[in-house]
Amino acid sequence: MKKLLLFFSALLFMNLSAQSKGKDYSNILKSKNIYEINAFLRDAHPDDPRRSVLKPRVMEMMKEYIKNAQPGDTKVRQMQDWLAMLKRRSSTKISFDEMNAIIKQKQIAKYQKELQAGQAAVVYTPSNPQNVYIAPVAAAKPAAAIPDTEASEFNMLMAENPVEHKNKTVKILNSLFDNDPNAKECIIMIENKSDCNIIVRIEGIGTTKYRLPVPSRGDNSIVVQKGDYLFTSIVCGAQYASQKTIQKPLMVALGSSSKK
Repeated sequence: MKKLLLFFSALLFMNLSAQSKGKDYSNILKSKNIYEINAFLRDAHPDDPRRSVLKPRVMEMMKEYIKNAQPGDTKVRQMQDWLAMLKRRSSTKISFDEMNAIIKQKQIAKYQKELQAGQAAVVYTPSNPQNVYIAPVAAAKPAAAIPDTEASEFNMLMAENPVEHKNKTVKILNSLFDNDPNAKECIIMIENKSDCNIIVRIEGIGTTKYRLPVPSRGDNSIVVQKGDYLFTSIVCGAQYASQKTIQKPLMVALGSSSKK
């Protein structure tokens, strides 16, 4: 009777795990795919009995991958990070607060380095003589040329003099270190994953407006007054718009790079 009860409990956990995330893990015990097993460990119920089998298995698979990897394999670092996490916890799942903390530490290191060494302004360089972006479209249709109407504005915003750059960096660092929930300002970081330089326009109530230039495949940060804002941008010819309430540090990722 006890064995039968355990069997039905296992089946229940399997069904709940799969249904809760909308993914089919019914054959996960047969899987030899690191990424699939890793995804299961992130999604599955904490008491799912398959964890006891799959966690040690995927850890051994990761160790084997690292051992046999070629020099320069970019996946090795990811596997090492996952292994370190799996030694401390049940999965590689990261909470929102943990992700924010990681981003915060990376930003602190970045701006501390800039403050110490200084950083030359990024200059916009058009990818072709006509200063247009060639939008990817279906093969059956000719590529459409989209004029880059923001190039000069982007250059102007990026061309900070050393004093402006230092003042901005100090302000961002102060915001990153400030954990006071009653602070009137907080930091926003925009990550640009696209192949185009962009300007993110952040419009609040009345005359409260900000413009943040973000280089292609780079990021940039800005300190703003807390409140409600409309975020807009043109990402490689595509319009982006989103309303956001800013009450704590925020990271927004836009676009996707065509480079593999």
